[in-house]
Amino acid sequence: MVKKKYWLTIATSLAVVVAMGQGATAQDGSVINGVAQMNAWQALALGAVQGLTEFLPISSTAHLKVVPVALGWGDPGVAFTAVIQLGSIAAVLWYFWTDIRDITLGAIEALQKSYLGKTSPPKVNSQDSNPENDLTPSSTPDLTPDSTPNLAPDLPNSFIAKWQQAFGESQELRLATGIALGTIPIVFFGLLIKALIPDFDNSPLRSLQAIALASIVMSLLLGLAEKLGKRVISYEKLGTKEGIFMGLAQALALLPGVSRSGSTLTAGLFLGIERAAAARFSFLLGIPAITLAGLVELRGVLSETVPQEQILSLVVGTISSAIFSYGAIAWLLDYLKKQSTWIFIWYRLGFGVLILLFMK
Repeated sequence: MVKKKYWLTIATSLAVVVAMGQGATAQDGSVINGVAQMNAWQALALGAVQGLTEFLPISSTAHLKVVPVALGWGDPGVAFTAVIQLGSIAAVLWYFWTDIRDITLGAIEALQKSYLGKTSPPKVNSQDSNPENDLTPSSTPDLTPDSTPNLAPDLPNSFIAKWQQAFGESQELRLATGIALGTIPIVFFGLLIKALIPDFDNSPLRSLQAIALASIVMSLLLGLAEKLGKRVISYEKLGTKEGIFMGLAQALALLPGVSRSGSTLTAGLFLGIERAAAARFSFLLGIPAITLAGLVELRGVLSETVPQEQILSLVVGTISSAIFSYGAIAWLLDYLKKQSTWIFIWYRLGFGVLILLFMK
């Protein structure tokens, strides 16, 4: 059963967003080239929506598309959402800075120890330090063809053996490898979609109906994972297999409505990972993907001219996004230590059904 304080937190957050939305409707921005120009109140509200939904398993893309339309603000445009997403990037880097530092330095240290580590030289007695005094048969080098030392070791096998040694001894290296391999699928499929569907932002896959269906399907999958998941794998046992599997699930988040954190959390539960551990690894796994996506979108924004009156709104939205993102991360990690994901399952199911009903 969900504790009252969690319901209070959720209700308060929603009330803040609604209150900001009510204040914003009194001074809607203008529309330029089909893109609504957000004022400061609207930017504050959408920053809160971005922050709350980026890391909760309910899809930020879906909410940033639905909420402005529901409040009658119009589409804020890709540029606006890309900029305020930088707030979420800053928040996750801020929250997990210690983890990022420890994983990076730990992985580097393990590799240095395995590949560059120096072995201690054999001890030599002072009385035997002069090789001319050592005339024992054992000290005489045997240079017969059969006894010639192998001066060309098997380098490939040696490299693999050292990697396996470092990998087995260092949890940080296992986590870093899992995160690196888990990032490849979303980068690959993201580039593939860009190449095959240049106008993906306006494709039917980003329609409200597609978002609703994705939300419903993902709610059912998360419910199934919650029921079947054994939740016996702790954070300390995570590594390559979990990174690859959750990375493949993360690639599904390229479709609006799926939710990056939702898909990875679902995959983690199916693997038998503890809820809080799956969420923590999901956030770490998402850092490269979220950062790369934000930088790609920002590159497009910088190539355009931003109206001067929009600069304040962008700053307000980004700060709001950072604050609410940080709060959402801290809240979810604490929540999943004691509670299940059913609150998100029912929310996503209701969210998808409501969209379909209003479309009719």
